[in-house]
Amino acid sequence: MTLLPPTREVTLILPMAPDMEIVASQAASAMASFVGMSSDRVDEVRMAVVEACINAFEHSRAAERKVDITFRLIGGGARPERLEIRVHDRGVGFQPAAVEEPRIEAKIKGDRKRGWGLKIIQGLMDEVEILSGSQGTTVVMSKSR
Repeated sequence: MTLLPPTREVTLILPMAPDMEIVASQAASAMASFVGMSSDRVDEVRMAVVEACINAFEHSRAAERKVDITFRLIGGGARPERLEIRVHDRGVGFQPAAVEEPRIEAKIKGDRKRGWGLKIIQGLMDEVEILSGSQGTTVVMSKSR
């Protein structure tokens, strides 16, 4: 039986306050760099984390006004092969399947240009899963080096 290398983990608990997504992005950059990602891939991870945090800050309606972010380094012995990031709020939740896919034509013509966060996250990361319900929302995203 082969044992997998231990998973290393870092958790941040951030208040939903101005510029806290920058703190999360700095941690994401450090973790992605440690995995050995190229600078472009580090930037993609950083941008995805910023988007996930901003979504939680703006849409969760969490009474405690905090976001938990867990970074997991997975596999590979001395140099992990993958970074998994979980951004969790304890808000009201939503139905991910009910989120309307943004359309560029409508956004250009409309007054509201926003609404691209989930699409951006999905485009930047290798895998994305959204778990949401009455206990809050967790965006689980990962990227290999």
